[in-house]
Amino acid sequence: MANASRLADLAWTELEARNRQGRATVLAVPLGATEQHGPHLPLSTDTDVAVALCEALAEVRDDVVVAPALAYGSSGEHEGFAGTLSIGQEALELVVVELVRSAVRTFDAVLIVSGHGGNLECVTRAVRRLRDEGHDVELFAPVAGGDAHAGRTETSLMLALSPARVRMNAAVPGDPRPISELLSWLKASGVRSVSPTGVLGDPFGAGAAEGEALIARLAGELLSRVVTWRDG
Repeated sequence: MANASRLADLAWTELEARNRQGRATVLAVPLGATEQHGPHLPLSTDTDVAVALCEALAEVRDDVVVAPALAYGSSGEHEGFAGTLSIGQEALELVVVELVRSAVRTFDAVLIVSGHGGNLECVTRAVRRLRDEGHDVELFAPVAGGDAHAGRTETSLMLALSPARVRMNAAVPGDPRPISELLSWLKASGVRSVSPTGVLGDPFGAGAAEGEALIARLAGELLSRVVTWRDG
């Protein structure tokens, strides 16, 4: 069944009719990554979180249409692990710029929800460039807190979003140090130099209830940002 809040489900005529009615529309773009998340989480984890937040927003705002996810990001620090697909910072910045330039021909504004921290630097540059061109674009990068990567926090999120795809029997603890202590090392040598399993944190103790609470908090923060941006 077609979903009126999903761009992929709509016909171009439906969007054109909406524009003729003068209905302001925001395109929400879930931006994630395809990168390792330890031996127990799917490569799509960051993308899944971004999609869930965009869809939660569309459920409470009828001016939001959710774009198909952009599932490739800047994930060079994870390239030592099979399955990681990174397009790098320069390419991602250009993709975001060109995507928004195209989107504003149909939509009044574009919201980028980035579920991968490694995307933030280049996407921030892209948003600055787009705003300088006069486009109405906003960036939301959720901060769940907790451990750094594929630990309890992200495992809880995925247990809430897609429990059948979480392999807790394969879960292992990784380097427990906070990201602030690891960041320079990760940039210089990659995640594998710190954690051979790709885990930064400890997935044990994760639970769906914790993940649901995290999703609810992040969705609330996203909604508040959009209300300030569009309605304030």
